[in-house]
This record gives sequence, structure tokens and C-alpha cells, in this order.
Amino acid sequence: MTTAYEQFAAHIAELSDILNAISILKWDARTQMPPGGAETRGYQLATLSKLSQEHFISDKTARLLDAVEAEIQGEDPDSYRVRAVQQTRQYYDILRRLPLDLVGRKAALEPVSEGVWAEAKKNSDFKSFMPYLQQQVDLARWQADAIGYEDHPFDALVFEYEPSMTAAKLKALFEGLKTGIIPLLRAIVAHDRPLEKNLWAHEYPLDRQRAFGLEMAQKIGYDMKRGRLDIAPHPFEISFTRQDVRITTRYSLHYFPMALYGTLHETGHALYEQGVDPSLTRTPLTIDFLGKYPVGGTSYGVHESQSRLWENVVGRSRRFWDCHFDRFREIFPEQSADVTPEFMFRAVNRVAPSLIRVEADEVTYNLHIMLRVELELGLLDGSIKVEDLPEIWNVKMKEYLDIAVPDDAHGVLQDIHWSGGGFGSFPGYTVGNVMSLQFLEAARRDTPGLDDSLAGGDYMPLLGWLTENIYRHGRAYSGEELLVRTSGQPLSVEPYLKYLREKFTDLYQLPEG
Repeated sequence: MTTAYEQFAAHIAELSDILNAISILKWDARTQMPPGGAETRGYQLATLSKLSQEHFISDKTARLLDAVEAEIQGEDPDSYRVRAVQQTRQYYDILRRLPLDLVGRKAALEPVSEGVWAEAKKNSDFKSFMPYLQQQVDLARWQADAIGYEDHPFDALVFEYEPSMTAAKLKALFEGLKTGIIPLLRAIVAHDRPLEKNLWAHEYPLDRQRAFGLEMAQKIGYDMKRGRLDIAPHPFEISFTRQDVRITTRYSLHYFPMALYGTLHETGHALYEQGVDPSLTRTPLTIDFLGKYPVGGTSYGVHESQSRLWENVVGRSRRFWDCHFDRFREIFPEQSADVTPEFMFRAVNRVAPSLIRVEADEVTYNLHIMLRVELELGLLDGSIKVEDLPEIWNVKMKEYLDIAVPDDAHGVLQDIHWSGGGFGSFPGYTVGNVMSLQFLEAARRDTPGLDDSLAGGDYMPLLGWLTENIYRHGRAYSGEELLVRTSGQPLSVEPYLKYLREKFTDLYQLPEG
């Protein structure tokens, strides 16, 4: 006779299968699907999304939850079994509030809206995208009202990505970061000197870019037996269980860092997904019940802490280029003539206010996030109209980064997130930046000789610590819990600001203090 937990687990495993089928269709839509397939793909996603919703909020789920909660009573509250049941109950209560019509409309709109966005970006034509963005904003407000909130509709939506965050907490976090970042940025700009040569004036053949990026991804631990690398207009990682974790990047013939750091960023996400304990496959601890990521990480912030850690703290470090510059020179001999590892380190860490978030340096990156979050808050509470978005975007870019935006493609249309209804997702990037250094400090404390290993190009000690302390748990523990369990501290900006100060004071030879 099966136990209540076994019956519960089998029911949720079926939900996991449906959500994974949805994710496969989304991956295909972003990488392989011809443009003409967008409308019918929307119908397919709407049908499967309704099926997943009906499966999860059914009376059967309620009966199984009641039975399994009685069965696990008294068990260790930190056990995977208890956490799985608790999370299922939490999201069951939330999703019951979402009308099936809302779920279906969101799913049907996503591929169509993303397709229109891609064309609008290509043509720098915000007006063509505006009606679809307005629909996404309307659906986001409907979702926030259905879920419920106390202070701001953003709070109901950010829960989907970073459950511990609210608009008020983010404002406080941003203020803490500004006090450290803005003076540092001003000092860098004041002391900046042009590099002796422009590495990006050369052409970097795309096949060789792919080869180098994929080789670096595998060096830090990406398992190609369970993964693949494709091209997408906006890089992303997606997974269909830990056994099938895919990444994408994009290429520029002249700007080599775009593809390399896009690949390393998405590899950071993929390492998280590939590192989940196999026993959690098809369980509530590898499902995002709200339908974004059916596998793995506990929040966008924790996920981004890994992508930013591997992309920036590891991949943009001096020791990374000391290790791998010879290989870079083998693949790009003409482009690297008379170039040293130190010069490469300086070239990929140039600080300069820029238009594009995904190409922004570490010092200015969070200012891009702050801008987007402020705009989302206004769109959701009605203080900003969709038609006014480009103008307000451009004003804020001038205010924050002193940059004039030449067109919408380099401004309000540069990110895919809003076209897919991803309101509330942007804070995860900044939360992840902050978390990444707290996790790294904890890894250093627990792993003697870690910096020596990284300097020698051996990334397995760091990957092993991250897998043991973060990846393997899937969604069992919140981001806050993981921080306290590993570092002993809640979210704190100090380790991150210290890292930025030390790295860029050295790189730009800034005066101390």
C-alpha cells in the first residue's frame, strides 16, 4: 500500500512533466521556431498552462495535501519531505486565487508578444510593441490583484521571483548600494585613461568565439552530456530536469566579450540546475509552481548569484586571464598579437557608463537594474503610462548614467523580460550580485587554498562547495536561509561593495580612502 507521501509525490511528478513540456515549447520558440509559428505556439502554451493549473489546484491536490500533512506531522522541519509539502501548500493557496482565464491569456500572449518585441527591437520601433506591452501590464495588474498585496502591486509579482523582497525592501537595498557605487564610479571616471589599443577593432570569427566560450564553460564544470549551447537574441538558460540543461548566447563579430560572458553567465545558471540532488527530480523542490522555471533554484536572486559569480568574480578576474590567455591566443593569434594577460584583464573590465544592461560593467550594472525597477513600479501603480515609457527611460538614463539614448533599440526595447510578462524579475540581478560575494566569502572560509585553486584554473573546489551548500538543495531553503546557513548573515551589501572597491581601486590606481 502506498503512503500518503508517495501518492502526493506521484501527483506532483505529473505536474512537473507538464511544466517541462511547456518549457520545451518556450525554448523552441526562442531558438528554433519560425516566426510564423508564434500564434499557434501561443495556443499550445495556453492549453498546457491551463492543464497544469487545473491539475495543481484540483480537489485531488487538496485531498493529498491534507493527507500528507497529517502523515509528516512531527518530522524534522528542515527535511526535504517537510519542505516539499510546505511549499506545495503555500503555492496551492496562491494559485487557487489566479483565474484560469488569466493563466491562459498570459501563456497565449507570451510567444506572440516576444515575437513582436524581437521585430520591434530590430527596427527600433516601440510603437509596434506598445499594444502588446500594454496587454502585459494589464495582465500583471490583474495577477497582482488576484494574489493580493498590502503596499504595492509589485510586491505580489516580485514574490514569484524573489519571495523575501518587497518594493520597500528594494528601495532600502538600492540606497545602500548607491552610497558605495556612485562615489566609486565618479572616482573611476575622473581617473580614466584610454587603453593603448582597441582589442574590439578586430574581427573575431563566430565559430572560434563559440569554441572558446564552450571550452571555458566546460572548464568551470558545465556537463555537455546534459547540456547544449545555442543562439538566442537575448541569452537565457532553461532546464527540463537536471539531466537536460540548455544555455544560449549571442555573438558580435567585433565585440568578443558579448558571447564569452553571455556564455559564462548562463553557465552559472546551468551549474546550479545540473547540481541539484537527483532525488529531487520531479518533486516540489524542483518545480516553480508559478510556471517560470520547473527545475532547480530557490529564487532568481540565488540563481543570479551564481551566474554573476561565475561570469564576473571568476571570469573577469585577473587570475582567469592569467590562466587562460594562452588558449585565447591560440584561438585568436592575430587579434591577440602584442597583448598581455594584464591588458586583457583591463580590457574586459573597462568601466564606462553604457546603454546596454547585459554589456554593462560591474560598477554601473546595478544602476541599470534600479532604473528598470523604478519604471516597473510606475507601470504597475499607474503613475507611468506605457506610451510615455521611452521618454521616461531616456530621462533616467541621462540622470543615472549621463548617457543620451539614440533610439529605442538601445533603450526601452533592449530587454526581453517585459515582452514575456516578467514584471518583478529584474531585482534578482542585483540581489544576486550582493549574494554572490557573501557565498564566496563563506566558501573561502570553509575551503582552505580556494584562491590558489582558482589561480591555477582548478574550479572544482569552488563548484564542489557551491553544489554541497546551495545547488543540491533545489528549492528546499529560501535565499535568506541559504545565506544564514552558509555565511551566518542575512543579505548584506558590504562584501559586494568591498569587492568592487578593492578590484577597481587596484585596476584604476585610485587613491585610497
